[in-house]
Amino acid sequence: MSHDDFQFEPIPGLPENLPQGEEILWQGRPNIWALTKDSLNFWWVMGYFALLAGWRFISAIDLMPTTRAASISTPFLILGAIVGGLLIITALIQARCTVYTITNKRVAMRIGAALTVTLNIPFSQLENAALGLTKNGQGNIALITKGETRFSFLVLWPHARPWHFAKTQPCLRAIDDAQNVAGILAKAAHSNIKQHNAQTQFDADFAHLNPQAS
Repeated sequence: MSHDDFQFEPIPGLPENLPQGEEILWQGRPNIWALTKDSLNFWWVMGYFALLAGWRFISAIDLMPTTRAASISTPFLILGAIVGGLLIITALIQARCTVYTITNKRVAMRIGAALTVTLNIPFSQLENAALGLTKNGQGNIALITKGETRFSFLVLWPHARPWHFAKTQPCLRAIDDAQNVAGILAKAAHSNIKQHNAQTQFDADFAHLNPQAS
């Protein structure tokens, strides 16, 4: 019997129904292979084991027949294949447990395999965003938050911008059609902030006209 670990969610990727006036503009999850390569450094790990095998072969070739040197080098390749498989499985689990959501008011990230958390980032807390693209259109969108907003790198990983430890940046990792998703995010954030500023100005004007109301 199949079992959905997230069947309690009223909306996939979100712990509760959307408030009135909020709507989902985009939802997605990491591309498994892109996450394996970019976040888990698949090719670097494979290269490391290939280097070990090559070093073992070269150091042994002068001491024994070629077939024997190759046979004692093979375990490094086998171990590398096992580790590579584990990396792919890790990426598969991470991608399955992840849902990125962009609404007209916020970015929500349901992340975590062992400990699932949902991170909500209203556009009012966003200072900027950074887009990193690959040649095939996949990429990362890092969210740069304002002021004292802080996140744990270890809790977010691998959904954090690499090498930014002083102020961790949540990141939509290894998503397909990242350019288009970035456009959706930018348009939604701009519209929300513009609307918020207009409402703030309206409230200020109303308070000025009605001093006792404040």
